[in-house]
Amino acid sequence: MFWRFSCPIGGIAGECSQASPKKFSARNTLHIDQELAPQDLLPAIQRFWALSAKKISSLNQDYDATLGSPVFTVKGRYTTRGWTEWTQGFQFGSEILQFDASGDESFLEMGKKHTVEKMAAHVTHFGVHDHGFNNVSTYGNLLRLMNEGRITEDPWERNFYEMALKASGVVQARRWTNLPGGGYIYTFNGPHSLFADTIRSLRSLAVAHQLGHSMMTESDVEISLLDRLIQHAKTTAEYAVYYGDGRDAYDLWGRTAHESIFNVNDGKYRCPNSQQGFSPFTTWTRGLAWVMVGAAEQLEFLSIVDEAELVPHGGRLAVEGCLLKMAKASCDFYIENSAADGIPYWDTGAPNLHRLGSNYLDRPADPLNDWEPVDSSAAAIGAQGLIRLGRYLQDSDAADSKRYTQAGLTVLRTLLDEPYLSTNEDHQGLALHSIYHRPNDWDHIPSGQRIPSGESSMWGDYHAREVVLLVDRLANDQPYLKFYI
Repeated sequence: MFWRFSCPIGGIAGECSQASPKKFSARNTLHIDQELAPQDLLPAIQRFWALSAKKISSLNQDYDATLGSPVFTVKGRYTTRGWTEWTQGFQFGSEILQFDASGDESFLEMGKKHTVEKMAAHVTHFGVHDHGFNNVSTYGNLLRLMNEGRITEDPWERNFYEMALKASGVVQARRWTNLPGGGYIYTFNGPHSLFADTIRSLRSLAVAHQLGHSMMTESDVEISLLDRLIQHAKTTAEYAVYYGDGRDAYDLWGRTAHESIFNVNDGKYRCPNSQQGFSPFTTWTRGLAWVMVGAAEQLEFLSIVDEAELVPHGGRLAVEGCLLKMAKASCDFYIENSAADGIPYWDTGAPNLHRLGSNYLDRPADPLNDWEPVDSSAAAIGAQGLIRLGRYLQDSDAADSKRYTQAGLTVLRTLLDEPYLSTNEDHQGLALHSIYHRPNDWDHIPSGQRIPSGESSMWGDYHAREVVLLVDRLANDQPYLKFYI
């Protein structure tokens, strides 16, 4: 049974109230292995980290940094793509995660050096909504390792990481559009634009708030970063995610819009949109995956926030209830709309999916088909969301906890093997068959094929490392991997 929390469209922005429970029944096309345990994946995990080390070293040796941040591979070599600078934190964060997993201090020194030399501009980058990607993946991971006692305690080094994270949280929170009763962090498209993926940049606001920081504006008005985090999360839950309540003719439980458009003159919601998906009324699966992991990890964070800090937003039940509804809906949609092995196609409404046959989701995904590409990066991100939601529910809902956890482990098992794990040492990518921007035709199509395949992305590789590290720690009974302090 799923507890539904209504987020009425047309009411106060971000207002979520508890509703009567409704039953929700999904058709699971993802063939969930109910017996799979984290320990069962350890041999594949060890192989993964060995390959990961070689990929990182190859990138450092061969990539021309003067071209900009590496974004995705073309014929197995990392290249850049000018849009916004949102992937460099994944590059250097991967080095830090490699140390975390292996204990090889050469990767720690690599990650520290690159963070100091290259990441300052990202801390003060006012033009993007990606601070949770760039800065928590670098400064945040280093601070986490110091807090865990994995790296030597040093007051100056700690202060350096903390100051960067404080500044990053405020810079991110400054990109703000007010709505009646709420608001959201707007995207590089402008103040009218809310992206589903920005929910993962709430990491930066959470850490900065935990470090005791807030945003000071004109006349010394102090703005709580926690308040902005909660308001953005509620707005995302209300407008970017659908719950089968009849908002439009295509309203399904868990369907996700990549972009939500608002009239900034009066704060009214206007329509869904999509930048990287097929249409406003279909679900771009990487956007779906950002919601899955963003909602789940914010539930983890909010569970340690003092009740008094949640009272202005209706209290713990209202705040966590709204995010739990969003997390469950998005994870259910992923389970129902992924192929049998847990890999999704790039958009659930892509125009040529019907050419794959009526039962294409009932068999493993085919990354080499002639009609529509899969997206392994969505799988890497989504797997983490499933596992985190499962863990969050372990003390309150055993059945759902197991369902989500086992689904996440099943997806990860697929990613840890060919054809998704890149075993060719000449290929700089780690997770194969990632898609960046299908509508813009940015992804490489190999000779003799009709659709993109066989390439990797910096976000896909990083999130593969992140979810593998999460499960690696679970399997070895090590401290739970979390972004917050």
